[in-house]
Amino acid sequence: MLVTSVTGHLMELEFDDRFRRWHSCDPADLFHAPVRKSVPQDKQDIKRTLEEEARKCQWLVLWLDCDREGENIAYEVIDICAGANSRLNIWRARFSALIDREIHEAVQHLDRPNKLFADAVDARQEIDLRIGASFTRFQTMLLKDAFVLDDTGDDRNIILSYGPCQFPTLGFIVERFWEIQAHEPEEFWTINCSHTSDEGTASFGWIRGHLFDYSSAVVIYEMCVEEPMATVQNVRNQEKLKYPPYPLSTIELQKRASRYFRMSSEHTMKVAEELYQAGFISYPRTETDNFSPNIDLHSIVHEQVAHPNWGIYAQRLLDPEARLWRNPSNGGHDDKAHPPIHPTKFSAGETNWTDNHKKLYELVVRHFLACCSQPAVGAETTVEINIAGEQFNASGRVVLAKNYLDVYRFDSWGGTLLPTYIIGQQFVPTTLTLDSGVTRPPPLLAEADLLSCMDKAGIGTDATMHDHIKKLLDRCYATKDANTRFSPTNLGEALVMGYDEMGYELWKPYLRSMMEADMKSVSIGTKSKSEVLENCLQQMKACFLDARANKVKLFDAMGTFFARSSRPVNETQNVETVRPCAACNESEMFLKQRPTGEFMVGCRGFPQCRNAVWLPRSLSEAAVTDQVCPTCAPGPVYKIQFKFRRRDIPPNFDVDHLGCIGGCDDILKELMEISRFGSHSQTATPARNQNQTASGVRQGSSRQDLHTSFRPAGQFTNGQTPVVNPQGFRSTHTQSSGNASGQVHCTSCGEPCVLRTANTEANRGRKFYKCQDPACGFFAWEDDVENSAPRVRGGRGRGGRSSSRQSSESASAGRRGGTQGRGRRGRGRNADGMMFVAATGEPVHGSCFICGDPTHFTNFQAGQTTMGRHCCLLQLHCSKAMSSRGGGDSGGGLTGGRRPLVQQGHEQDAFAAARLRRRAQCSPLRCHCGVWLGFAKVRGEASMAPCLTRLRPVRYPWRFGIHQARGCESQNGCCCC
Repeated sequence: MLVTSVTGHLMELEFDDRFRRWHSCDPADLFHAPVRKSVPQDKQDIKRTLEEEARKCQWLVLWLDCDREGENIAYEVIDICAGANSRLNIWRARFSALIDREIHEAVQHLDRPNKLFADAVDARQEIDLRIGASFTRFQTMLLKDAFVLDDTGDDRNIILSYGPCQFPTLGFIVERFWEIQAHEPEEFWTINCSHTSDEGTASFGWIRGHLFDYSSAVVIYEMCVEEPMATVQNVRNQEKLKYPPYPLSTIELQKRASRYFRMSSEHTMKVAEELYQAGFISYPRTETDNFSPNIDLHSIVHEQVAHPNWGIYAQRLLDPEARLWRNPSNGGHDDKAHPPIHPTKFSAGETNWTDNHKKLYELVVRHFLACCSQPAVGAETTVEINIAGEQFNASGRVVLAKNYLDVYRFDSWGGTLLPTYIIGQQFVPTTLTLDSGVTRPPPLLAEADLLSCMDKAGIGTDATMHDHIKKLLDRCYATKDANTRFSPTNLGEALVMGYDEMGYELWKPYLRSMMEADMKSVSIGTKSKSEVLENCLQQMKACFLDARANKVKLFDAMGTFFARSSRPVNETQNVETVRPCAACNESEMFLKQRPTGEFMVGCRGFPQCRNAVWLPRSLSEAAVTDQVCPTCAPGPVYKIQFKFRRRDIPPNFDVDHLGCIGGCDDILKELMEISRFGSHSQTATPARNQNQTASGVRQGSSRQDLHTSFRPAGQFTNGQTPVVNPQGFRSTHTQSSGNASGQVHCTSCGEPCVLRTANTEANRGRKFYKCQDPACGFFAWEDDVENSAPRVRGGRGRGGRSSSRQSSESASAGRRGGTQGRGRRGRGRNADGMMFVAATGEPVHGSCFICGDPTHFTNFQAGQTTMGRHCCLLQLHCSKAMSSRGGGDSGGGLTGGRRPLVQQGHEQDAFAAARLRRRAQCSPLRCHCGVWLGFAKVRGEASMAPCLTRLRPVRYPWRFGIHQARGCESQNGCCCC
């Protein structure tokens, strides 16, 4: 005969490799991702030993623990040994203690392994793995980097785990804590009465208990004081019995060790396991609390007669004349695997035992002896009296026979002796008082109380409850004080609060209780493993999806207790698979929304793969649909339902758009060009003016537009040729065919021009050419170029002046003449300096009241300090205003009363005047590079915005998107771009 052993479970259930990394998949996919059971690397030696020994043998007798977990381990051993020797005759030994009697009995009654027990454990393991992994990844990636978790020490390495047993256990702690916090003390009043005689003192309690209304209590008390004579109405004498406890189960062992010795449940099970391994007690993991008639209880008691402390009681128990013996009561639970916990070997205290070993062994022995003993007998007397119509009573007890209390010192039963009273007797109370008190909240949950709650709700098993409690402490979800009472930490309370706000009671015990009932059904054969898995995972996946859809409530709950972190949030908060990642060819790309509200499509392989597409900030909503694009590859590429904010896109586009990011959607491309966007990769951003490739595309750029990121490298749609502007952004606009060379060149510097689209009210949608050089102000309408006589606008204004870089003939086209600056104001100036309204072509008369220049108007009132400001609506630096020092000069008129917007005495166009007055209510807004972006309602100096995101224009808001998408034209860069 060959004997070998294993150390617990030989195999582990785990996901396939491609699902094991946290960012490799959507956490929701873990509910149906493939799993496998395999031997981990640290147990390969045990596996090889089993295979070698199996080849030499004909029989395999399994001596694993006789519960469901042991049966599952047995089948793990069977899988390995049968793989090496398929002819093995497999048997199972059933035993409950490591003593000769039990072992011999097991050998003589070998049985076959129970596959149903093993299936029940497999089902539980798979359910716990899938639920725990999905929720743990979800809440850890959502919350860890978003908040400073001061409860956890090193919050960078914390795992915010979720377990289907762990969270309901935490729920019990938090719920009691909330009950205490919600309690409002309320004052009450009660009447107390006592009577002292030669035989002693009796204290009588008011039958009403107490009243919360003071006036009513005073009225009743005054009635009793006015007629204080008490009359005995009833005297009852009856026998009372205090029964010994039921046989000891695992839960009762943990609860009593906690109450009597303040030992944690985890440490109790550790010590009990050591006593079992040494052969001193029976198997400590059992739900059974009644002894089988086949067990010889007298022989177990007889082994204890030599003990110096309880040996004499054991002798009395075995003496028939003492009549102390009584068969143990039936607690009503039987797991059909093990008997209740009882002593299996005598010990007066081993030398290597700690105090906890001695205490636990003593508890097991005394509990067993008490179970086999007669109950304690007592005589109880109850006296009822009447005072002014109010009823009072008093009780007293006398113990006649202690019986089991002689050995079970952990229980006490006593009372007080009452004086002798007879019915009809009258007396005047010695004291009659009206006392006040306040209601008190329930205490925090002690460990014994928590175990009772878990047992009653069916959370965990007798062998796992202590692990769930320990996990709460390890994860910093709860703390335990010296009295073994639990309080939730801020982290634990925030998580429960978040799930509670969702409306789904994921922290309540009901779901797990149903799971445990299903596991039991599998173990007895009333339900199949596959049926339980399908129903449970389907239900929990629905809970998960609802929780993820309401994640903002979890975020808000965390924000109640913790400060926001400055670290970047790496979590995929709302992950929806869009397409396979073409960069790594391993993971999928998914749509997610960050806590800031921005949307992106990123690779689940982050940080190994940094492929990502940042969607525009103008998006308010985005959701992946089940529609697959029939064109784009590699697929499937799912279409996305976009919803844009109206104020951030041109009016000729719909706010709702069903688009594809694979590169086939021209409408989406145009919307993305208007708004800010980009795609990030692992490559670093090159320095400015970095050398370009022969194709004109910069190498190593980490910021690409939608066109590039949607197409394979080196390919462009519609035959377009990429053009690189000075900021490194690609453009695929085709050049006008009206030019003989196919391209328009700047007449000043000779560089190729860039084709843009205007978005002013007067010229929205009209295309124009501009020079790539930011210092050059070349400007020409596309339709002018196509007519072979391009009429171009004036250059950028400098210091209050503007000079055209084209001939005066090209600027003589009336209302389309050269503008001051870039002509983006919808207003222009012809070659003679006459101002006009772009929308009507009508001239505007008047001048700036600060500098007197007739070519522009100020938006500042007289008396305001203009030093260092742009004084005019056209944002030209007024030399006179810049040189002033708070006082006026000959042309400025900075002192005096309020000046009109347009100088009086001149004929003026009514439309233009009204328009200028409306604009005077706002401040013009320019980028640092000089591009005018609209008007913003701000106070103080707003001409050079410190950050464009803080001063969004109230008019022409899409200018932001265009300007940001195409790049800032300043050589020094822009703070917002």
